[in-house]
Amino acid sequence: MGVPVSVQSDDMDHVWVETGRARANLVPAAARTVEPSAVPLMNIANILTVARILIVPLFLLALFAAGGHETGWRIVAAALFGVAAITDRIDGQLARKYGLVTDFGKLADPIADKALIGSALIGLSMLGDLAWWITLVICAREIGVTLLRLAVVRRGVIPAGRGGKLKTLVQSLAIAVMVLPLSGMFETAGLLLMYVAVALTVITGLDYVVQAARLRFGPGS
Repeated sequence: MGVPVSVQSDDMDHVWVETGRARANLVPAAARTVEPSAVPLMNIANILTVARILIVPLFLLALFAAGGHETGWRIVAAALFGVAAITDRIDGQLARKYGLVTDFGKLADPIADKALIGSALIGLSMLGDLAWWITLVICAREIGVTLLRLAVVRRGVIPAGRGGKLKTLVQSLAIAVMVLPLSGMFETAGLLLMYVAVALTVITGLDYVVQAARLRFGPGS
């Protein structure tokens, strides 16, 4: 009979550990995954978004200062609006370029945009510088598109197209011109630009309705 050989548990553990190491070394480097570091919440893109939200009340204070038609304050209001509009352009580019996209940014960015545009339109209408029907059309479109996106979010995301980006640009330019204390042909140009913004607002809004309908009632619905 052979002499039984006993193996201590420490020896067995050592064997398994060494075997595990050997197998790990055989795994190609390309197959090993490295968890990406978490994107910090307060990155430069989100800071710009928060700054845009904070500018909104300052803009309104300047817009309504001294009765709402004092030249100096209107220039200050236009400058604040311009700075906020520029941050809207920059923060999105930074987030995409440097991988700074966060859930907070996805939520806060559209809120900041709508707060800025909506407050400017309502403020101008309250001062009698812009017809209320224009403000109502644009605000209704923005609220409607937001509700449409929420309604079909489980079936897909409706991306912002070139038309939507052009609409936002024209809206911002029209508002900036109308906030400035201009008169004569410059004032008329601002109003015409606002009419173009309204047309783009309606057209792109209808496009969102079509896209939402395709997601809701298309194949697989």
